[in-house]
Amino acid sequence: MNHTGKAVSWTVWVGIALVAATLALALVLWKLQSIRAMRTAVPELPVIAQVADFKLTNHLDQPMTLDNLKGRVWVADIIFTRCAGPCPVMTHHLRELQDALPASSKAHLVTLTTDADNDTSSVLKKYAEKFGANAGRWDFLTGDKRAIANLAIDSLKLTAIAKKPEERTDDADLFVHSTIFVIVDKKGQLRGSFQTQGEMVEWPETKQQILATIAKLESEP
Repeated sequence: MNHTGKAVSWTVWVGIALVAATLALALVLWKLQSIRAMRTAVPELPVIAQVADFKLTNHLDQPMTLDNLKGRVWVADIIFTRCAGPCPVMTHHLRELQDALPASSKAHLVTLTTDADNDTSSVLKKYAEKFGANAGRWDFLTGDKRAIANLAIDSLKLTAIAKKPEERTDDADLFVHSTIFVIVDKKGQLRGSFQTQGEMVEWPETKQQILATIAKLESEP
C-alpha cells in the first residue's frame, strides 16, 4: 500500500473512532437525562391529611391562620434559630426555593419554630432577614407551644422533640426535629414530603422535584 493509501486508511479509522466515541457519549448523556427525568418526575399525590386550622404569629408580629394560606400551595418545615446543625442548611434550601419560584406562582413558604420560648417574632424577623426571606412569600411562625405542636406534629406530620438536659451535647443542642419539607395544596391538604438532607439526598434534584410538585398542585382546581 502506498503512502496515499495508508493516509486514507488512517483517516477512515480515525473517523470511525470519532463517530463511535460520539455515539457512546450521546448514549451516556441520554441515560443521565433519563435518570434525572425519572428522579424529578412528579408521582401521584394522594391526600395524606387535612391541615387543621391554627392561630399563630409571624415574624412581622401579624396573626397567621390557615385562612391566610387558602388558595395557595405552600411548603413548610420546622427549625429553631439557635440550631447550629441542620436548620441553617434547611433555611438556605428554602431560600433557594424562594428564588427559583416563577413570578407567576402564588406558592408560599412557612417555617415553624420548635423553640417558641426563644424564637419570638423579633428574633424570627432577624433570622428571616439574615436569609433574605421575602415577607410576601415566606412566613416564620411562632406562638403557643401547643398550637405549634398541633400544626407541626398532628397536621404536617413533622417531628419535634425537646432533648433532656443530660442528652444535650452543647447549649444549642435543644431539639430533635424533622429535616423534611412538606407540601400542602390549595385546599389545605397535606400532599407530600421531601427529605432535604442525608447521604442519599441530592438537593438540586430534590429542589426540582419540589418545584415540579408545586407546579402540579397549582394546576389543580
